[in-house]
Amino acid sequence: MKPIREPKDVDLIIQSKPWSEEELRDFRKIMNRQRLKKKEGNLNKLIQKKTTPA
Repeated sequence: MKPIREPKDVDLIIQSKPWSEEELRDFRKIMNRQRLKKKEGNLNKLIQKKTTPA
């Protein structure tokens, strides 16, 4: 894969503004929910492997 080349007279560098406390709080809630769902899914797979006869 080749690196992206910037065309002349175009700057692809983006300066983002820092997140507010409210935005950070919301983001952390979403990430925690996703982590819990992933853990539950992994736990269910592990239980199914142990309960199914080999």
